[in-house]
Amino acid sequence: MRKNMTPAEEELWRLLRKHKLGGRKFRRQHSIGNYIVDFYCASEKLVLEVDGSVHDTAEAIANDEVRDETLEHMGYKVLRVRNSEVFEQPELVLLSIAALFNNS
Repeated sequence: MRKNMTPAEEELWRLLRKHKLGGRKFRRQHSIGNYIVDFYCASEKLVLEVDGSVHDTAEAIANDEVRDETLEHMGYKVLRVRNSEVFEQPELVLLSIAALFNNS
């Protein structure tokens, strides 16, 4: 498991921790099956992935698609956000996350 978060992951964690988003609890670098996801909200079965330029290669894109499909098949919602979005549009990122919350 990767121990060090990227700067974008650290920033998103700052925004999510301590139940700051709709009272939901998020875990970071959480294991689901064979995957380690960047962030996970158990109450929503929501996976958040923060992607930088290493995800821009054809191979990485294909791997991410398989990973997302596998997680979705397991019943998880997956949201990918770009590093730049976390820094440049944090409010929009949080709105995108909250939009995936169940209304119960």
